[in-house]
Amino acid sequence: MSSGLRINVGLIESAAGALPATMRRVEENTAEAINRRIQRQTETRVRHFAAHPGTIDRRLSELDREWDIERTLEANAATLALAGTLLSAFVDRRFLLLPGIVAMFLLQHAVQGWCPPVPFLRSLGVRTASEIERERFALKALRGDFRTTHTAMGRVAQAEAALEAVEAR
Repeated sequence: MSSGLRINVGLIESAAGALPATMRRVEENTAEAINRRIQRQTETRVRHFAAHPGTIDRRLSELDREWDIERTLEANAATLALAGTLLSAFVDRRFLLLPGIVAMFLLQHAVQGWCPPVPFLRSLGVRTASEIERERFALKALRGDFRTTHTAMGRVAQAEAALEAVEAR
């Protein structure tokens, strides 16, 4: 009995090891040319704000409002699922296929980091949360938020300064 349990746990661990890491799964499933374009655009923006430091705060506020790929997919999926449900209630019950298809896409995205809308959204420049955070941290570094972490302060004070810098808007 316990050997069967070990096999099942082993299968689960094996399957989990085959799944892409959460932080990079969308980028790993996006065409390299699109990833490079998004990265170049981010680098261009950071260079622009390095030359115009007075506008960094405004850009950080914009980044707070930018929708990442996950939020965009979730909003679109919810809209399509709701539309399919309403259409099935008031027009034809075959519209229930729409929420089912959307649910399959969401599951596929959760597991693999890819689903049919991802290439289209990425080609439009919709970024992952980690891509947005890279720009945010680069802008905070330009603004000087991390300077206090390099002084001759104690380790606890350095940690507190680093946490404060990360939270700075």
